[in-house]
Amino acid sequence: MRLLWISIGASIALGLALFLTRVNESPLMLASLGGSTIFLFGLTSAPAAQPRALFGGHLISAFVGIACYQLFSDALWVYLLAEVVTLVLLLLTQTVHPPAGANPLIMIHAHGGFSHLLLVVLAGVTILAISAAIWSRLTPGKGLCYPVKWNEPSPSSKDWSVWA
Repeated sequence: MRLLWISIGASIALGLALFLTRVNESPLMLASLGGSTIFLFGLTSAPAAQPRALFGGHLISAFVGIACYQLFSDALWVYLLAEVVTLVLLLLTQTVHPPAGANPLIMIHAHGGFSHLLLVVLAGVTILAISAAIWSRLTPGKGLCYPVKWNEPSPSSKDWSVWA
């Protein structure tokens, strides 16, 4: 029953984000929100699902992609530069949200402008977050309410060692 409930909520949230941001002609602009939906509805308590990582990750990564495109166009090296800059910034600010890692590539490929940052990315993320918060409170039985921790860092420390 819970799995069905979560699935319905995820479908409604993502559907609202796609519909209300009106990206029908370019759904690629919100492709990373599909991954965010999985975090918010399936991994509700993960640090990467909390608002700090959700909003910070999406906004920083989309901004980097847009800025790199505006400054350097869409050559292969620009995609690489944007992704590396995004990785560094998300780690430094502890706002790692893995689905947002797609945003620099999406924004460059879509030739995104700064208006997309607010009208598409921020709007889409806000719709998902509000939907997850409401839906989690309507969930029958025991369950976590989203958000679990508003400002939880992701990752939780600045020790980025993959060997630890």
